[in-house]
Amino acid sequence: QVQLVESGGGLVQAGGSLRLSCAASGRTSSVYAMGWFRQAPGKERDLVSGISWTGASTYYADSVKGRFTISRGSAKNTVYLQMNGLKPEDTAVYYCAAGSSIVTLEAGLVHLWGQGTQVTVSS
Repeated sequence: QVQLVESGGGLVQAGGSLRLSCAASGRTSSVYAMGWFRQAPGKERDLVSGISWTGASTYYADSVKGRFTISRGSAKNTVYLQMNGLKPEDTAVYYCAAGSSIVTLEAGLVHLWGQGTQVTVSS
């Protein structure tokens, strides 16, 4: 059984940076694409960024392009989200997710979710 364990998040002022980490443990052979969703109060959970198994393909929501960078660790079972230039509208619970491909993540077809980590950006 695969588990996704997240770390990072917290409170930061607008313009600041945070780095989220997500490690997949267990039988990771079934994990291919990984990504980060976020959900603000009263809003839907949306894909922010995704990365393919090899790291060759990435996806970014328009709202974070140029500010967020997703990457994989050398062991492939860890994914990072470097968030720079944070804005108050980035405030949300961020969830690590795993799926078959970036396309399926974009469609919301997630195989596994992390527990979520709060990111709060103050103005």
